[in-house]
Amino acid sequence: MYAAKNIVAAKLADRCEVQLAYAIGYPEPVSVLVDTFGTGKVPHDKIEKAVRKVFGLRPAEIIKGLNLLRPVYEATSAYGHFGRTTQLDSFTWERCDKVGSLRDAI
Repeated sequence: MYAAKNIVAAKLADRCEVQLAYAIGYPEPVSVLVDTFGTGKVPHDKIEKAVRKVFGLRPAEIIKGLNLLRPVYEATSAYGHFGRTTQLDSFTWERCDKVGSLRDAI
């Protein structure tokens, strides 16, 4: 969701879904699939390359980059986290802080 949200915020697509596939023993994802549902402004392969370049996709990098070891998950247990305007700083995966980096990588 974090990568897809940044792709849309960077205006590389109007809609986006990012799928990552991992295999045991491989720290990097074995597959990065970007689906823009036909709304992409640039070719899919360029967006996929930019995602690999801009986002740390190893599990440890995701944990560190999104600061996932903090105890913020109780707040998501009621009413979820999508679309909230309060506690936005707590939900690091809601940030659109990679927009410029994505545009530069394209």
